[in-house]
Amino acid sequence: MTDPSELVEQVRAGDLRLYELEEHADAETAATARRRYVAEETGADLDTVGGFGFSAAQASASNIENLVGGAQIPMGVAGPVTIDGGATDGEYYLPLATTEGAFVASVNRGLGTIEAAGGATARVTDSGMTRAPVFRVDGVVEAQRVTEWVDVNHERIRAAAESTTSHGELLAVEPHVVGDSVFLRFVYDTKDAMGMNLATIATRAATDLVEAETPAELVALSGNLCSDKKPAGVNAVEGRGRTVTADVVLDRQLVEDRLDTTPEAMAEGNTRKNLVGSAKAASLGFNAHAANTVAAMFLATGQDAAQVVEGANAITTMSVREEGLYASISLASLELGTVGGGTNLDTQSEALDVLGLAGGGDPPGSNADALAEVVATGALAGELSLVAAFCSRHLASAHEELGR
Repeated sequence: MTDPSELVEQVRAGDLRLYELEEHADAETAATARRRYVAEETGADLDTVGGFGFSAAQASASNIENLVGGAQIPMGVAGPVTIDGGATDGEYYLPLATTEGAFVASVNRGLGTIEAAGGATARVTDSGMTRAPVFRVDGVVEAQRVTEWVDVNHERIRAAAESTTSHGELLAVEPHVVGDSVFLRFVYDTKDAMGMNLATIATRAATDLVEAETPAELVALSGNLCSDKKPAGVNAVEGRGRTVTADVVLDRQLVEDRLDTTPEAMAEGNTRKNLVGSAKAASLGFNAHAANTVAAMFLATGQDAAQVVEGANAITTMSVREEGLYASISLASLELGTVGGGTNLDTQSEALDVLGLAGGGDPPGSNADALAEVVATGALAGELSLVAAFCSRHLASAHEELGR
């Protein structure tokens, strides 16, 4: 076995670069050597960073470059909550990874209220991962030729795209023309995978066909009309990943006893803050803090954390009904999966096991649908708790009580 100290000396002498260490040692030794070198160069104490529990070999192969260790985030659990979903059915405990004090307590209060009402209902109403390459054409005449060709050659495009994957399916190709630019927004069913890599590879094969058969010349495989890891109206309208809604009806007594407020106050507070306030701010998120739950569950279950941007693309509604309060949250573009990416890391796999959703589902796609319904229910719980907190003017006192 190579001595980490020898690798450190070779890096210092310029004989090796930090990214080359795995070529001369196993992943664990390479991470140790890299961590020692960085600690010595910066004067930082990285002992805790070095105390990670996942496989260095697995992480280096699939999830990270220049591994030095792990960033530990506290994980809490909220629930249980009963969910009547298209893919979920029964009680769930939600794993939440966060550094924000009072957050898990808030979601837990919301889930407890939902459970007291008999549980939430949730459904995935649309699903499709997108990739949108941009092509150069001479002008609008050539652009029309491209869009007309795409319209009549969907089966050929589908065959080219699906030749790269054993389980992904091309659902649609949507042309968009802007001057001498042609965007083709590809939409895929990626089953239980979040599917960004699948969509990218499949689309690359399809663009070869488009270039061969039309005047279009590929400029970029992603033309930002996808739109990935950026706030985007197209995702709010068309959806991306999973489009999912969760809702619940709380009777009046339950709102008063559990949330210390009234249905009328909740409905007004939600309208003035989450709807009117968000509209005035020109926000794409018409909600109180959906990103909190999305981020905490993404970190816990191994999702791409940058896609919280789209995951927070959500609308919360509340209205007074004869029996009490109707509340819902609709997340337009929740991009997640239960296979691939970070879901295979030890901690994240264990969190998915808590939900009973690790790995591929039967039928394919059902585990990712279920995870989306759980995230939506958690986000709904967070909305109920926070809206109630500011309606009852308990927001600041809750943080003070918990020492946050």
